[in-house]
Amino acid sequence: MARPHIVLGVCGSIAAYKAVEVCRRLVDSGAHVAPVMTADAARFLGPVTLSALASEPVHESLWSDADPIPHTRLARAADVVVVAPATATLLAKYAAGIADDLLTATLLATRAPVVVCPAMHTEMWEHPATAANVERLRSRGVVVVEPGVGRLAGGDEGAGRLAEPEEIVAAVDRLLVRKDLAGCTVLVTAGGTREPLDPVRFLANRSSGKQGEAIAANAAARGASVTLVTTTDRPGPPGAEVVRVETAAEMEAEVLGRADGADIVVMAAAVADFRPKMAATEKLKKAEGPPEIVLEPTADILAELGRRRRPGQVLVGFAAETGDVRAAAEDKLRRKGLDLVVANDVTQPGAGFGHDTNAATLLDAAGTWTEVPLTSKRALAAIVLDVVSRLRDEQGLADTAGGSP
Repeated sequence: MARPHIVLGVCGSIAAYKAVEVCRRLVDSGAHVAPVMTADAARFLGPVTLSALASEPVHESLWSDADPIPHTRLARAADVVVVAPATATLLAKYAAGIADDLLTATLLATRAPVVVCPAMHTEMWEHPATAANVERLRSRGVVVVEPGVGRLAGGDEGAGRLAEPEEIVAAVDRLLVRKDLAGCTVLVTAGGTREPLDPVRFLANRSSGKQGEAIAANAAARGASVTLVTTTDRPGPPGAEVVRVETAAEMEAEVLGRADGADIVVMAAAVADFRPKMAATEKLKKAEGPPEIVLEPTADILAELGRRRRPGQVLVGFAAETGDVRAAAEDKLRRKGLDLVVANDVTQPGAGFGHDTNAATLLDAAGTWTEVPLTSKRALAAIVLDVVSRLRDEQGLADTAGGSP
């Protein structure tokens, strides 16, 4: 959805600080975020903070807003309303239909999908009244992002910890995006491989894995069954199978073992081209002088996928370049038999390794170029999968997920 309008409600909880990151992630993805804070929320989080990060100033009251009926304006404009954190009081009021402040009035006035993200102490979360309120809201179609288990206020441990921002944003994404990949199996790789020199050292590259993870998250939001093969230790998108590897050989085994069952394969990982022919079994000592390291090529996983892919499978490759991006994209697309290549110049400011942003040049097998200026990696992931979805439509594959046409 282009420029979705999201109302972000924040209640009075120590977990209100996480709303700042939720807001930032939503804005970075291209959403218009209208924040609404309860009076108690302002005890934990300064309204100026959210006002600075959101798309418009914080709304705090039914009576002090510039609009005479702010709850209906906010409710009608919203594509999604998300409340993070949602306290036990908010859940009870919403379940009972009480509208005694701006946030609860907005919730009752909206016809947009609603996401609530509870946060409270374990005893409150497990109380029968809270459980009944949550079930009542679920029965009305409200999406509940379950709290996690972990450290709570006061040093306590247990269930009731607000879900992490990436999980909350993923829940919003699932409501906003069209489910054009429903029924598809998507295999994504992410991160940079590590090739051991000795037990403590390795050859590696600068890839953070963020772009591949963003693609996996977007594919899951669009309804796909996703497997993420990654070298990073960050959690994958909710619902995705995460397979952790380290070396190019490990990635090769995992990817080739799963590729036949995938409708779409996106090779976003930066796989080493070379590895030490023989890794030392003991730590290389500085006192012994510089070692002579003989390198050998690793397997070309992407080229092998191009050779063995089944009919109807869409194959996407990435090219991290430092020179002529278009020439590199054309060469890689042709040599490796790809449907789409995503190439970028990693020397450009804000693009490439380690950043939350990226810029890319996309080329498909029909010769169509798409230039993507600097944007968030989440936004680029959506654009890449938009092209993949178009390619599937053009090939008549949209209704044949899970097998050959």
